[in-house]
Amino acid sequence: MSLATTKILLAGANANSDGAYFQIGTFTANANASVVVTAGTYLITPTNYITIQVNTNSNGNAFTALYSANTGGVVISDGVNVRLLNGDTTNAVTVTYVTVNGGEAANSTYTS
Repeated sequence: MSLATTKILLAGANANSDGAYFQIGTFTANANASVVVTAGTYLITPTNYITIQVNTNSNGNAFTALYSANTGGVVISDGVNVRLLNGDTTNAVTVTYVTVNGGEAANSTYTS
């Protein structure tokens, strides 16, 4: 995942395709548990049972709701202090997000 890298964008390119600006992915939170959001910037879709939380305490875990359950939004994560809390006590829940497409790996093969 990339944060504001230079890319060649193709007009009309759909998400997850070459030349697209957006990349779609998912996070899965186990039943009655949380999952930390990987560092990056995301547009997170509204998802049943999922509350987006942020840690507000520099000395420990004091997570508080940033977005209530079934509410999506823009999330900027440092990879530690933002998490998705699954309020469903019996089922894992998958959350869909959109982020900046990191592009494909560069090919450094050179022959002379």
